[in-house]
Amino acid sequence: MAFAKHLKRRNVLQEAVYHRIKTDFDLGAQAAVRTVKKVCDAYATFQANLRAGNYGPEGSKRRAKAESRPIRFREESAQPYDDRMLTWNLDATSVSIWTVAGRLKGIPFVCSEQAMSLLASRKGESDLVMRDGMVFLIATIDIPEPELLQPDGFLGVDLGIVNIATTSDGKIMSSRQVNRYRQRKRDLRTKL
Repeated sequence: MAFAKHLKRRNVLQEAVYHRIKTDFDLGAQAAVRTVKKVCDAYATFQANLRAGNYGPEGSKRRAKAESRPIRFREESAQPYDDRMLTWNLDATSVSIWTVAGRLKGIPFVCSEQAMSLLASRKGESDLVMRDGMVFLIATIDIPEPELLQPDGFLGVDLGIVNIATTSDGKIMSSRQVNRYRQRKRDLRTKL
């Protein structure tokens, strides 16, 4: 529908297909909304790639072929979930996730202790991804900015050809061994 009727904006596409998605595919309200958003995001990415010239210049065969067919999604492509479709239980290290077969509760997950502490500040959507037969749930984490360190001073380093390094405080670092190595390589290049 998005391709056939050129409905690429979320609100317009949602108005056109929302009720049909819910009834024909027996999806819940939030799943239908997420489906429309995924399609709109895919077309927005496609348009950005067209503008960037990633499908070739205008009028090229490759670009014409890409523009002539709708976007298709692979079965193993990432599926976005928001907080209405996915519930984290950090104490029990489990998630409750909506599926077309109904809500699955108490699904255990594993992560490092550091990741577990970061999950407490989780915010936004998560993506369910299948890679090499394994299922991953990728969560968006909101991490506060670290404090900026105030340096006591600065040191500039100039990397050179004659001297390996010269610092801004006047120290010159030169190595006879490195200079001999450079000379051997220079002689070898000349010989070759």
